[in-house]
Amino acid sequence: MVRFMASKVRLYVDHPLGEGQSVPLSREQAHYLFGVMRLGEGTVVSLINGADGEWDAEVVKASKKGGVLTCSEQTAALQMPPDLWLLFAPIRKERTAFIVEKAVEMGVRRVMPVQTDFTQSANRIRQDKLQAHAVEAAEQCGGTFVPPVNDLARLDRVLADWPDDRQLMFCDEVLIGDPVGLPDIAGPWAILVGPEGGFSPAERDRLRGLPYAHPVSLGPRILRADTAAVAALTVWQQALGDWG
Repeated sequence: MVRFMASKVRLYVDHPLGEGQSVPLSREQAHYLFGVMRLGEGTVVSLINGADGEWDAEVVKASKKGGVLTCSEQTAALQMPPDLWLLFAPIRKERTAFIVEKAVEMGVRRVMPVQTDFTQSANRIRQDKLQAHAVEAAEQCGGTFVPPVNDLARLDRVLADWPDDRQLMFCDEVLIGDPVGLPDIAGPWAILVGPEGGFSPAERDRLRGLPYAHPVSLGPRILRADTAAVAALTVWQQALGDWG
């Protein structure tokens, strides 16, 4: 069999990866590899599954309805992001997808959409769609871990079940222009970004009363919710994350 040069195509599969492991393809994956990307037998692609790192795998069977790949060697070990959760209020569909994609690219362990008092009822989410966006982002950015995307949950219920050892960076828009003030505390963290209308007075009072919550400013201007999520991740990564 003719062996082609390694392809830059990266694919997430829900299957164990290891030397000599056969990996079956779904109809959708086969269509992408063989119909869209025009790959054929002998081509080498990169596989990830969120647990076993990245592996080169050769196409040994290609058809319109499916296919089979065989893993040859590991090209990257699993790299876990910092133990950081991102909590955000859903906004319009394409902008919510943007937040999920950037969270994966910038390094989070879990993505948690939350329903706040001012979250617009029209901004509902499809958890499966957002999880697919997370997978696509990991495929494209070179990541080997895909963070789970939770289903939508009420913020008050999330806070009621909050783990005692996890700090919370609370992005408070009323602190515009104040110093960031992020404490240097090691361990698990989370970031909370509010909705387009901001947090309600009751939510802000509750958050400010929590011993693990740390209100911060994201600069001298009011940011859009999706911009605020990226800015908050940048602030946290530079202060406490794995960018240094």
